[in-house]
Amino acid sequence: MIRKLAALSAALTLMVSPALAALSVGSIAPDFTAPGYQGGKPLTFDLASARKSGPVVLYFFPAAHTSGCNLEAHLFADAIDQFHALGATVIGITSGNLDQLAAFSRETEHCSGKFPVAADPHAAIAKLYHSVLPFPPGISDRTSYVIAPGGKIILAYSNLGADHHVEQTLAAVKAWRAAHPG
Repeated sequence: MIRKLAALSAALTLMVSPALAALSVGSIAPDFTAPGYQGGKPLTFDLASARKSGPVVLYFFPAAHTSGCNLEAHLFADAIDQFHALGATVIGITSGNLDQLAAFSRETEHCSGKFPVAADPHAAIAKLYHSVLPFPPGISDRTSYVIAPGGKIILAYSNLGADHHVEQTLAAVKAWRAAHPG
């Protein structure tokens, strides 16, 4: 009976725990293009092009207009000037509530038009980054990556709590900038 309970507990933990960021530091980030919005205006985000101007903070979030994702977007919007001062680009990407991304990108309590958010139907890009929740299927995990201009991942941070992604990514960008001045 104890073995059955332990197996059930392990299975439940896997179902509700975030997937581990399988792309580790030093891995090459897969390039992609994705449709999205900034300030409610449509755009196409191209990772390879964005990397030409500096490091890219790519953060996956489960769904627009949900409590954790609202907080995370607001925190990134509040810190965007610090990222820009370091030459970094920030992009949020989700597979959830895609019909709400235009509004989410423009609303002052979320992105405030300060950075783009991209649509990831069926979590295709999240799958490339191994950033998909095990349950429910097809939903982006809350995972943040910092990608150097050459394409190497310099930070992979996966945590369903939204409140530390900005500080983790900003610290990684600062460390990268200190090692690559100018």
